Amino acid sequence: MDVRLAIASKRDERRYAGAELPWDVVERILDAGRLAGSARNRQPWIFYVLDSPGARAAAADAVYIGSVVREAPLAVALVVTPGGGLVDFDAGRAAQSMMLAAWGEGVVSCPHGIADQERLRGALGLEDAERAVVVLTFGEPGLPRRPERRTANAWSRRARRLPLEQLIRRV
Repeated sequence: MDVRLAIASKRDERRYAGAELPWDVVERILDAGRLAGSARNRQPWIFYVLDSPGARAAAADAVYIGSVVREAPLAVALVVTPGGGLVDFDAGRAAQSMMLAAWGEGVVSCPHGIADQERLRGALGLEDAERAVVVLTFGEPGLPRRPERRTANAWSRRARRLPLEQLIRRV
């Protein structure tokens, strides 16, 4: 898929078909996160793939919309280690890279905010210095998706986003 089309047509999705994702697809999604840039190339992240039912249930209880985490074929907690003021930015870059790579594979995704950091910390067995930033879910779309049915510009015009002219300040 063309990069602009992928960016313009990607939407967060919370409904997944029940099919398990092939491991080679999962690896490509995780590798996209690994390849994301980071300040001073620190790569301050660890990707916790929530395979065990206990970890999955605890993560579901720790995010705002837990039912999605329980039902998604793949759930990944993105955890950072301290060091510099850009670790959250770096984590966001890794998360977006994973979600775009998934979309390029025809896999939909959604980021989930963490409502109970301590519950998730305990479920993952995090060290004191580690902190979960987001839980990402992935799966085959529950409804068919065809990004190519529109141009990237048409997707952009349809996006419920502020107009670009409201976001630009030329100085």
